[in-house]
Amino acid sequence: MSEPRTCVIAGGGPAGMIAGLLLARAGVDVLVLEKHHDFLRDFRGDTIHPSTMLLLDELGLMPRFSRIPHQRVESARLPAAAGGRVTLVDFSRLRHPYPYIAMAPQWDFLDLLAEAAAEEPGFELRMGTEVIGLLSEDAGDDGATAPPTQGGAPPPQARITGVRVRGPAGEEEIPALLTLAADGRWSHIRQQAGLPAISFPVPMDVWWFRLQADGAAQSAAGTILPSFDTEHPLLPIPRGDYIQTAMLIPKGSDAALRARGIEVLREQISAGLPALADAAARLQLEDVKLLEVQMDRLPRWWRSGLLCLGDAAHAMSPVGGVGVNLAVQDGVAAATRLAHPLQEGTISDRDVAAVQRRRMPPTRLTQAVQAQVHRGLESMFAQHSPPRVPAPVAWALRRAPQLSGVMPWVIGVGVRPEHAPSWARR
Repeated sequence: MSEPRTCVIAGGGPAGMIAGLLLARAGVDVLVLEKHHDFLRDFRGDTIHPSTMLLLDELGLMPRFSRIPHQRVESARLPAAAGGRVTLVDFSRLRHPYPYIAMAPQWDFLDLLAEAAAEEPGFELRMGTEVIGLLSEDAGDDGATAPPTQGGAPPPQARITGVRVRGPAGEEEIPALLTLAADGRWSHIRQQAGLPAISFPVPMDVWWFRLQADGAAQSAAGTILPSFDTEHPLLPIPRGDYIQTAMLIPKGSDAALRARGIEVLREQISAGLPALADAAARLQLEDVKLLEVQMDRLPRWWRSGLLCLGDAAHAMSPVGGVGVNLAVQDGVAAATRLAHPLQEGTISDRDVAAVQRRRMPPTRLTQAVQAQVHRGLESMFAQHSPPRVPAPVAWALRRAPQLSGVMPWVIGVGVRPEHAPSWARR
């Protein structure tokens, strides 16, 4: 049994790291546990939205972020039903200090947060340490903490009192006043805690690969130009000397599409993105990673002594690239609301429930918008017809270009943007 901690955070993703940083700046004793030995992953959301950059500014971290290699995306142009393309999204029209999306490797972003948090005396990050169980204290027992039975959840009336972990030093138990579950969309902790999720149908998965950019391919930097002229839509994202490319495929079709061979994929890329034909010729199937798209949310994010954040509370679709932004805002809201009761040792169910009440409305609204887009994609896959901006919408956007600033506000700022509390600002 290790020394008790005030707050243990399972998962070193955006939600866990930002919550850990803010709580540490409040003087709370924080331990973040990350099961991997580094932050590198095949797929991690790389979109840093305007509201996240403003938060970094408030925390005094924007100068450090500016040193991370990143690219700005300011607009997206889509094919119109009447022909040509129309600017549907224009971030430059935002009245905001950071009117763009920054495409930055998430591992660099997480390293930045980890370095800033390490400057606080109460913060500790343990890499290569996985949470394998929850400690609980039943309301009817003698007050001793005990791990749940193998494969089972603590009794519903029990309070979560810490975690059981496996790390470089072996297994140990870490008591904690509060456990934050930020262990992602496949969260084991929410399963162990008996918090069931509501899943929503999604029509797609995503193939994710990079293509080396040169010449004409780099000239489109700053603008996303999706291609719908092939069997599967292509979304090229400028990343400096390469183009990170997403291909939308029907749900569950990964194995069948791979069986067709690499030449079919190369032909699709060359037809949809002619400037990248040479790069497509060098692509191999093993370079193509699968993102299994999932969208769900917990009706209840918490139980006594435990609160889920980010993807552990609500897995988002990649539509709009909003997952990182929402996870960060969950972390800020949690730290802001819980710092004082954690300092005082008075954390209660009312406190953790208040975080869910604040963050559930933007979660619901964002997922509702994503569900609308999913319906359009489902129709596209069923009818094999590429989406087009309807003629009336395209006409309105061309006559009133300021309308292209509406979606950037919804995507980039959000319904309820969170700001750094005064005690966390530098």
